[in-house]
Amino acid sequence: MNDDTRTTGHTILVCDDDADIVRALRIYLTGEGYEVLEASDGAEAVATVRSDTVHLVLLDVMMPGLDGIGAADRIRQESNVPIIFLSAKGEESDRILGLHAGADDYIVKPFSPAELSARIRSALRRYTRLGGLPSDDPGRVWRTGALELDDDRKAVQVNGAPVTLTALEFGILRHLIANQDRVFSSAQIYEAVWREPAYDPGRTVAVHVRHIREKIEADPSRPRYLRVVHGLGYKVVALP
Repeated sequence: MNDDTRTTGHTILVCDDDADIVRALRIYLTGEGYEVLEASDGAEAVATVRSDTVHLVLLDVMMPGLDGIGAADRIRQESNVPIIFLSAKGEESDRILGLHAGADDYIVKPFSPAELSARIRSALRRYTRLGGLPSDDPGRVWRTGALELDDDRKAVQVNGAPVTLTALEFGILRHLIANQDRVFSSAQIYEAVWREPAYDPGRTVAVHVRHIREKIEADPSRPRYLRVVHGLGYKVVALP
């Protein structure tokens, strides 16, 4: 555990209806240098993201009232803050459901503090690098047709209208638009954006690509920009 005097400058919202879990996570995370906010249900979590500066959300899936899936969906309508689901359900279908709801990661209970800490650091690194927090890394502007991605401002627009992407969605689109007409497999995209070894990344990347299409394409079922090359992967098409 880190020195108690050290602060990361990041605030984590912990949302779980089990007060003992919230208390344990607060003790551990404050010891790691994070500021911690608490919520006991999904509605309170949504309200906290709206009213406070939050850099990452730890969100239980199964809660009375507004559950974690519903809360994540509402948060995603207004914020690209990283969301990590905490759940006792570890089936692949549950993980995919979490990704569809806009989660960046999914941790199955019980989990070790070391695993949680590593997942948090990884999510915050991506958030900083891919568009959530300020970064000193200079960027570039890429365009194809009416689609524009400004890496310096971490901004995307289509036909002049802004598009809000999560950090992972921004990273995938940036990787593809910076290499227009080049096809990348799911594994190549995963390793380039997540910066981790890819283990069966197909479903994960596909979910994020679907979300990107819903945001940048006039007709996601007939995409103009982000195309599938069947059996090979994905590409962004170079257009005048």
